[in-house]
Amino acid sequence: MSTFILFNKPYGVICQFSREGDKPTLKDFIKVPEVYPAGRLDTDSEGLLVLTDDGRWQARISDPKGKMPKTYWAQVEGQPAEDKLALLRAGLDLGDFVTSPAVAERMAEPAGLWERNPPIRYRANIPTSWLAVTLTEGKNRQVRRMTARIGHPTLRLIRTRIGPWGLDDLAPGAWRETSIAPVQ
Repeated sequence: MSTFILFNKPYGVICQFSREGDKPTLKDFIKVPEVYPAGRLDTDSEGLLVLTDDGRWQARISDPKGKMPKTYWAQVEGQPAEDKLALLRAGLDLGDFVTSPAVAERMAEPAGLWERNPPIRYRANIPTSWLAVTLTEGKNRQVRRMTARIGHPTLRLIRTRIGPWGLDDLAPGAWRETSIAPVQ
């Protein structure tokens, strides 16, 4: 039976077990042998990371062709109008590729959200707002690139769901094994 671990990756943690420089890595948090991340989160992104000991599932979860939905909460500069959200929903030309259509909705600031260390920059003259964005591809820095393209750069990015798995009440830096396996 395959092992699946859900980890709430804190800001600043590198999504690998080997050390590069002085930044914390997965090895500082997860002491389970033979599991590897199924996909990545940038060092400056937070949230759900799935690790598994099953190479087949690792590839299916992380491969953009697998179309496993991934949901993110993005705190962005400004307050995107409906026409800007429609661009995300239609798919955007990012220069090197055109994104698949995304689900993009405004949302209230998430209840019970943990503080980020360091906090995002605060600018009194520029309000921020939150978006829930669901992708079925998840290429490198895609949500950040998409929000920047519509004129609302991402200030904070938290992945909350990958397929059947959710972050739920998992605290930053905490992990748990799950018996929920993805659908074949």
